[in-house]
Amino acid sequence: MEKVWLKSYPPGVPAEIDPDRYTSITALLEESFRTYGAQPAFACMGKQITYRQLDDLSQRLAAWFQSRGIARGERIAIMMPNVLQYPVALAAILRAGYVVVNVNPLYTPRELEHQLKDSGAEAIVILENFASTLDAVIAKTRVKHVVVATMGDMLGIKGCLVNFVVRRVKKMVPAWTLPHHVSFNDALAVKAPFKRVEQKGDDVAFLQYTGGTTGVSKGATLLHRNLIANVLQSAEWTAPALAKLPAGTQSVTVAALPLYHVFALTVCGLLTIRMGGLAVLIPNPRDIGGMIKELHGYSITTFPAVNTLYNAMLNHPDFDKLDFSHLLVANGGGMAVQEAVAKRWFGKTNTPIIEGYGLSETSPSATCNPVTAHEYTGTIGLPLPSTEISIRDDAGNELAIGEVGEICIRGPQVMAGYWQRPEETAKVMTPDGFFRSGDVGVMDERGYVKLVDRKKDMILVSGFNVYPNEIEDVVAKLPGVFEVAAVGVPDEHSGETVKLFIVKKDAALTDKDVFEYCKTQLTGYKRPKIIEFRSELPKSNVGKILRRELRDGRA
Repeated sequence: MEKVWLKSYPPGVPAEIDPDRYTSITALLEESFRTYGAQPAFACMGKQITYRQLDDLSQRLAAWFQSRGIARGERIAIMMPNVLQYPVALAAILRAGYVVVNVNPLYTPRELEHQLKDSGAEAIVILENFASTLDAVIAKTRVKHVVVATMGDMLGIKGCLVNFVVRRVKKMVPAWTLPHHVSFNDALAVKAPFKRVEQKGDDVAFLQYTGGTTGVSKGATLLHRNLIANVLQSAEWTAPALAKLPAGTQSVTVAALPLYHVFALTVCGLLTIRMGGLAVLIPNPRDIGGMIKELHGYSITTFPAVNTLYNAMLNHPDFDKLDFSHLLVANGGGMAVQEAVAKRWFGKTNTPIIEGYGLSETSPSATCNPVTAHEYTGTIGLPLPSTEISIRDDAGNELAIGEVGEICIRGPQVMAGYWQRPEETAKVMTPDGFFRSGDVGVMDERGYVKLVDRKKDMILVSGFNVYPNEIEDVVAKLPGVFEVAAVGVPDEHSGETVKLFIVKKDAALTDKDVFEYCKTQLTGYKRPKIIEFRSELPKSNVGKILRRELRDGRA
């Protein structure tokens, strides 16, 4: 395979990284704890903790876990939004030699039960807001040790007020019992010795569960080496932009995406720690006004987000109050970045959205546009250092430049397989070590990859392939449209036809306006035949619009 993309790399970005540079993620964390001790590491709701404090607190929690007799390699779940307790729990679990199982706090009892049983988790760190969900299923799982945190645990005197508001005013904590649980602060207070654990790159670090969009949610087994590789790949890729940061200035990353999601875990969490930066944690990114208020006073340098979050911020009246004068990198991922949103963002911040691509199975980043770009490319960029992208047909044959096929990925960030599912792993791994993404794409002669769409989201109209991303990108440019999703619905004449779900920005927008606009932008078979206006669209935990729920009539 000729690596045509290397000729498009920005100056200074290497073709390869060394995934064995650190023996484990623990070694990476502890290097930063030593190097950046006095600098703030994470901030949330007006409170900051330094790298030295993160070192101390995580070591104490790690010692508590070890004192419970939990064997090395056991799985420990974290079920929390972006609060200060999350990075403490994350570092503690890894340093004690365990495996992190990230859990979406908004899971239903059924979803939580599946993930805890599938992973075999023996312990969990959970925010009390979601303890009632655990209460409903814990008896059916292996979980023996429960650490319950409150929103105010690490906020000092302010914490009492926060807990009162959360519990009594907003009534955000349903009743729960969980006998024999221990509070987060009590676990930290236990005087127990911390035993250092020797870890290797091939040890399991995370079970990162896929969203279940292709069936039962599966755990991507991510090794220490996988995450180290992706952190180093991301560091090298963003270096040309971050080199512009004045000497002695700390980078500030907005952590609005949930850290339990692999995109934020790597880019907002591990990469920020490795660089000695400050991550500003946003517990509820759906409250755009509250998030903007939380970010006041920070000189933001890095802002990873998804298209829907960028769009929602741009449409908020307080957006211009934020300081983006020092913004160097805006990483777009999780879903396609729409040209209309990208152009508005650049116009407001003078910084392009650098769209990338990845999956839970690739830790996650596999491709990204160069940070030196100054315009919207409509692509997901180039393969990252030490990463190969092969476009293949259904038989596994590599296709020529310019031909559309399945995006297949090989590199040190690719998972070891699905947790205890060898048959499922075999379905997605090729004999020569490439991961079959299930996404359709094409590579041009410069090595740039264009994501056409998910195989399963493709709409077949009279034998023609119609890709929702293209339709959505076109319709999103119509001034009266706030959000749009395109899905295929049965049609007696053409097999399928395109249906749009639209959230209006302009209340005066009509379906006739949309139909007339699409006539000027799309060929006949691509044009929507049905339009449904909604007050909101169903989204995943990171804000990705869930087409499947719309298509199946579940939303």
